Amino acid sequence: MGKVAKGGKKVAAAPLAQKKSAKGTKTNPLFEKRPKNLRLGGDIQPKRDLTRYVKWPKYVRLQRAKRIMLMRLKVPPAIAQFNSTIDKSQAASLLRLLKKYQPETQKDKKQRLVEMAEAKKNGEDMKTKKPVVIKFGLNHVTNLIEQKQAKLVVIAHDVDPIETVCWLPALCRKKDVPYCIIKSKARLGTLVHQSTATCVALTAVRQEDNAELSKLAESFKAQFNDNVEIRRRWGGGIMGQKSQHVTQRKEKAIQIEQAKKLGLSIA
Repeated sequence: MGKVAKGGKKVAAAPLAQKKSAKGTKTNPLFEKRPKNLRLGGDIQPKRDLTRYVKWPKYVRLQRAKRIMLMRLKVPPAIAQFNSTIDKSQAASLLRLLKKYQPETQKDKKQRLVEMAEAKKNGEDMKTKKPVVIKFGLNHVTNLIEQKQAKLVVIAHDVDPIETVCWLPALCRKKDVPYCIIKSKARLGTLVHQSTATCVALTAVRQEDNAELSKLAESFKAQFNDNVEIRRRWGGGIMGQKSQHVTQRKEKAIQIEQAKKLGLSIA
């Protein structure tokens, strides 16, 4: 309310901006006042990680479900052996050797045939040696193993369906051919200019690579061919966290019950 003047007239009240602040109030410099702005564009939510709520494509959901299912179910040794692969350093040295014996590409083959045709046209006799390259293709590799021509067989661990190659290690052991299991069929595919390859085999190498091949063959023979544990070990049977906790609680309850019968105390 405005003050009353001496003549009896009311004086106008001071404007709101000039109002004195409440005495004794101090603002804390550590806590800054940030009033909400609920006008247009002012209520935008902060960016959050929404990966849990994404509806993934069907092939992603299927491969995730398959992975979990293979963990839960008990897997027989014939299939579980494909989880035992060579390590990174072994794979690097093996791929380095195999890369030296890559087969020719379509372009190289076309060029070679053109040169041969030109030579034949000019009446020249071109004698070419049989190239030393890695062999690929499941049927071809199988025939080489049966005839004991393969010096080393490399099998991919992620062939689908796995039934196409699950018998191959047993055949290699029977014919005494060194074999190994390597990660990724795509890596083998790049060696032979394909998208993927189930297995590749080496039948021969040049003189300078004989020592390296024999060294790899010996180590793989000890690791795979002569390893009885791989043929006996079952895979899978790994339950989820909740199931593991339930099983642990059941086991603890059984132990407490048995201890009570025997008159013992378990913490």
